[in-house]
Amino acid sequence: MALPSASVGKGIALSLVSLTLLGVMPIVSNLRPSDVGALSFAFALSVWQVVFALPVFGFELKSGTKGIFGVELSQRERSRMIAVALFTGALFGLSTYLYVLGVEKAGAANAAIAIQAYPLFAILWESLFLRRRKSAVELMLTAVLIGTLYYLGTEGTFRMSGLSPWFLASLGVPLLWSIAHVIIKEELGRTSVTPVQVTFFRVVISILFLFAVLAVARPTGIAAGLSAIFQTMSAIMGLVYFLELIVWFYAVRHIDVSLASSITTPWPALTMVLAVIFLGDTISTYQVTALLVVVACIYGLTLAGLRKAKPAHAQA
Repeated sequence: MALPSASVGKGIALSLVSLTLLGVMPIVSNLRPSDVGALSFAFALSVWQVVFALPVFGFELKSGTKGIFGVELSQRERSRMIAVALFTGALFGLSTYLYVLGVEKAGAANAAIAIQAYPLFAILWESLFLRRRKSAVELMLTAVLIGTLYYLGTEGTFRMSGLSPWFLASLGVPLLWSIAHVIIKEELGRTSVTPVQVTFFRVVISILFLFAVLAVARPTGIAAGLSAIFQTMSAIMGLVYFLELIVWFYAVRHIDVSLASSITTPWPALTMVLAVIFLGDTISTYQVTALLVVVACIYGLTLAGLRKAKPAHAQA
């Protein structure tokens, strides 16, 4: 049954909000004070995410939505959930650090485009672990996407010697996200845990992970992390990041994930414009070219995936 137009409109509007938040995040990250390191900032913004998530988490419980707290779990199920939470929380904590570091070192525009490699890693895991065969069109688009990312990482030269290690660090963000999302998607299907609970627990565990890394990194690591909490930009970044997660979850309640993803795909273009205005960055022709090709590949992969899904749906 088709969704009501009002619901579809709400989903599209929320997806556009998500696009805006995604585009703003790299700019906020690079607007932090120069004396606040990437690791400290990642820890601080995660703390602020918990601050903003806690009222929503409490409201959900108060409204009667128990989620994971409303079911009886066996010892094996409880152990599995704890292991999944710890592992994915650590992945998200590490990806947050790589996000801040990549945006700083590779540049807001380059990092934003690199993060768009998420579908590439999703295809990789689907092929390796779910044994999902890819069509010739999907393989061709994937090859073009890989080549374009290499072109971007070498600053438009295609020379291996020019490949930026910080661009590779930025690619670590979608890599870690894709691993964690595959695991969480499986857990959401097996348990009654809610998206708000997933978000809350993942950020809490991320804080613990980053705190441990700060403690090991250097003697002043913990002090630097705690000091960064009181920086205005860490609070703003935590709020924007949390809002993006929640807005996205509500968007896909009203429209298909494929449509929501298609709407948010061009967000690096917004980052480019804002980087020029607020950071004084210069955008090169090779960056614009790479963005256009990456966006086209992602749209192509989305359409190819939808075409494959239609016959399966018709047979169901």
